[in-house]
Amino acid sequence: MLDKQLVYDVLTVALSTGGDLAEIFVENTAKDTIEMINGQVEKAGWGIDYGLGLRIIQGTGAVYAYTNNTSRESLMKLAKESAQAVKAGTKEDGSIKSVITLDRRERLSFADKVAIPPEKVGKKTIVEQLRAASKASYEFDPLVTQTSGNYIHVAQNMFVANSNGVWAEDRRVRTRVLVQAVASEGHEKQTGYLAPGAKGGYEIIESLDMPGLGRSTAEVAVTMLKADLCPGGRMPVIIDNGFGGVIFHEACAHSLEATSVAKGASVFCGKIGEKIAAPCVNAIDDGTLLGEWGTLNIDDEGTPTRRNVLIENGVLKSYLVDYLNGLKMGTPTTASARRESYRFAPTSRMTNTYILPGADKTEEIIADTEYGLYAKQMGGGSVDPASGQFNFAVLEAYMIRDGKIAEPVRGATLIGKGHEVLMDIDRVADNFKAGQGMCGSLSGSVPTNVGQPMIRVKEMTVGGRK
Repeated sequence: MLDKQLVYDVLTVALSTGGDLAEIFVENTAKDTIEMINGQVEKAGWGIDYGLGLRIIQGTGAVYAYTNNTSRESLMKLAKESAQAVKAGTKEDGSIKSVITLDRRERLSFADKVAIPPEKVGKKTIVEQLRAASKASYEFDPLVTQTSGNYIHVAQNMFVANSNGVWAEDRRVRTRVLVQAVASEGHEKQTGYLAPGAKGGYEIIESLDMPGLGRSTAEVAVTMLKADLCPGGRMPVIIDNGFGGVIFHEACAHSLEATSVAKGASVFCGKIGEKIAAPCVNAIDDGTLLGEWGTLNIDDEGTPTRRNVLIENGVLKSYLVDYLNGLKMGTPTTASARRESYRFAPTSRMTNTYILPGADKTEEIIADTEYGLYAKQMGGGSVDPASGQFNFAVLEAYMIRDGKIAEPVRGATLIGKGHEVLMDIDRVADNFKAGQGMCGSLSGSVPTNVGQPMIRVKEMTVGGRK
């Protein structure tokens, strides 16, 4: 994507005032989107995002600059100005750090398989798929008053080179659809929502039952519209598999990122080797999983991704660490550096983060719960990594009475602290499933998988409306 001599020259100039490490990140990303409302296309777009980010690290501080002009003149100017911003001067002996050999790392093969490039099928076929979901939603029940469907296909070519000798490249191709149905009656509205995605091309959509997605979102919307208001209070909560893993992602795993830990702004600081969860909890972040939404060959610092054990039998084993925060913590990188685009400096982020399956059966967990809330599908929420305090909406919920799933309830929220919830998980089922999302943090929005089997929290606060 850039001439090797130019990369060498830019890195050399970037280190001319004594920086410890200089890094170049280049991307060329094509993005194809379709937005549909009520079965009609509202917007369709295609574009390319191309640019370069330059980072200079000195000690545990850094300067970051970016540009979409990658001419030699522009990049040399950027490197000189960035080097001046470091204000580090030369080494004590008057020397300047030299750039060592840039070693090409061969791309691996698990992340960039595309069986059917979307351009081979065309937008008309994709629109028909989205329209099939919308039609199925409307046909499910006359209470459905609005549908929406989105399609996104992103193909990113990137490479990263730094003065420690890294020269690595990757191609990342992802496809996702978002299907939503709104049911209305009077002034009350409820929503059903599904958004499956994976690494790959049109074959991802082809593998989906689009009318089935439309019916499922409509069913949730209509069921919740007719549901009674959720009671509030402390009670056992069963959180279903799949996107239920967003609880662990938001309330716990963000606090394991070095972005927070290096600042001392995490409830899990200094707790490696300590028990932070119930013994039945095992949690992983794995960027190598075949075809998954959050999978990468390399992270955005050029380090090959790996399987990181975060929690093992309730004991904290690892944080998620990028290079710069690793310097602050005295910890090697865990290949967890990610960024939305060249406009962002990388920092520690999740990839595919999930709780491992246990030995319990779902029907046994429900039967063993006399009274509580069954959170079948989670919605959005917020969390403070420093305190672990979170608040999540439940998109689809039911009461559990006498060991059986009973009436649906709407307006439920889950409130608590992540570290307390981890300790209060007492049942973990064997029905693991993953869910897809976009995670926002200091380095922008990146695709991440969440996942878990069904779990039971023996007691937590449920916010309700009655």
